[in-house]
Amino acid sequence: MDEMEHKDLNKAAELTAKAQKIVVFTGAGVSTESGIPDFRSPGGIWSRYDPELFTYQYFMSSSQARKKVWAMLRETFLQFHAEPNAAHKAIADLFAHGCLYGVITQNIDGLHQESGIPDDFIFELHGNMRRVKCMNCDQLYETERIKNKLFKEEIPKCDHCGGILKPGVVFFGEVLPINVLEEACYRARNCDLFIVVGSSLRVYPAANIPKYALEAGTPIIVINMTPTYLDAEADVVLRGKAGEIMSRIVKLALEKKLS
Repeated sequence: MDEMEHKDLNKAAELTAKAQKIVVFTGAGVSTESGIPDFRSPGGIWSRYDPELFTYQYFMSSSQARKKVWAMLRETFLQFHAEPNAAHKAIADLFAHGCLYGVITQNIDGLHQESGIPDDFIFELHGNMRRVKCMNCDQLYETERIKNKLFKEEIPKCDHCGGILKPGVVFFGEVLPINVLEEACYRARNCDLFIVVGSSLRVYPAANIPKYALEAGTPIIVINMTPTYLDAEADVVLRGKAGEIMSRIVKLALEKKLS
């Protein structure tokens, strides 16, 4: 780490140590460090599957469409056995020390919950793969509990009414869950530090949310491998792996808090 990077890391730690209501916005760069491939990068999911498979209109159009989608899910998300990584754990440390105001995430893997952060602190903009919903009677199933069924049935159907089962993720063509979006925007407006971790901020409308913190004059830290539109406005920009950098910031910040 050169002198400039060391200075930026210390500044990020100072901002984090002072903050009492931190919002962390996480993207695919956090999930990939747990071994989950992202969608858009070379070698990602969309390089192997047609994104059209993940549109709501296609999924609902026919049983053959649903057969293809579930086959794709069995080869990808239903196969993953990921664990929280250093980034998840560092964010969980903020929660444990009472200064986390919320996690706004584009990820659908549920790893923030597994790291120890409760559901009511996590705002999943694109839903999650932890649940499956019946489109007819609204019955919810925990994915892990019915995984055998999801692998056994080519086109899984609701045990209660025989209706269409759909993963709890937001497909293309669906609106983001309005209550989640509204609360995420509220927390972005009312936090005292906004940290972007592992997101290129190119997927909308999610990428608009940091603007609310910016408009409120809140300090912003960006941690990502590649540039984002927010870099020019951020107080600190750090390039590198989410887990490594987030761990260093939180460790230094907690040392400063306790000193």
